[in-house]
Amino acid sequence: MSQRHRDEVAAGGRFRFGENWERFIEDIDEMRLQKAEGSLRDMLGVADLRGLRFLDIGSGSGLFSLAARRLGASVYSFDFDPVSVACTRVLREKYFAGDSEWYIEKGSVLDDAYMAELGTFDIVYSWGVLHHSGDMAHALDNAAKAVSTCGKLFIALYNDQGLISHYWTFVKKAYNRNPLLRVLIIVVHTPYLYCLRWLVRKVSGRSSVERGMALWRDMIDWLGGYPFEVSTPAQIFKLHRDRGFVLRALVTCGGRTGCNEYVFERAKSEWPSYG
Repeated sequence: MSQRHRDEVAAGGRFRFGENWERFIEDIDEMRLQKAEGSLRDMLGVADLRGLRFLDIGSGSGLFSLAARRLGASVYSFDFDPVSVACTRVLREKYFAGDSEWYIEKGSVLDDAYMAELGTFDIVYSWGVLHHSGDMAHALDNAAKAVSTCGKLFIALYNDQGLISHYWTFVKKAYNRNPLLRVLIIVVHTPYLYCLRWLVRKVSGRSSVERGMALWRDMIDWLGGYPFEVSTPAQIFKLHRDRGFVLRALVTCGGRTGCNEYVFERAKSEWPSYG
């Protein structure tokens, strides 16, 4: 798995997500943790996660695995990127050293055998990950299968903007395949993706941090985030409705660039057959 990851990165077919998160974890503090915890409580509609099993698909920096653990869940974290796995382990050692209720390893949501071995969880969480897997339909299928009956699936997926999404696909491919273009892409897009967003938050009095994340790291993740797939809320709703899920919460990005957030609850124990 690690070799496959290195090959994809070397070929310019995958962004080094872990290296971006490695820089971000240095900035994680109590304020960011509280915001991360708040986003989980608000979307899931709970006060805490005590007594629940939480699966973090694509743990990235490990921030939300840590937030779930602090809210009382037993946590299972995995990521395809070995550096992201290391980042998550750093946070566990810092905040929950020796904890037997937080397990971390390398894994792929596209590995059917691996996902089947994990079993099911009360909460399956994957924010901004499945659209980077290289096969979003397959990833969504395996993520949904990991949800226990009456369990919840909390996912966030890039919004389909038609031609604009094609533009971003071109940008992301160029970012990963050409180091010189990478610098140019950052320079060209920083005024809009970083400076303007920072100014709007400053003027409006809003925090510059959402979900505990960081504007600069979010921008780099956006510009380089490849593989890249998009979807509409209607597509995702229908897909999960047909699999026996009920939509419990939805936050869209208003048709703009960004992620739509969904919380589904699995209402049926049996998995539908498609012939």
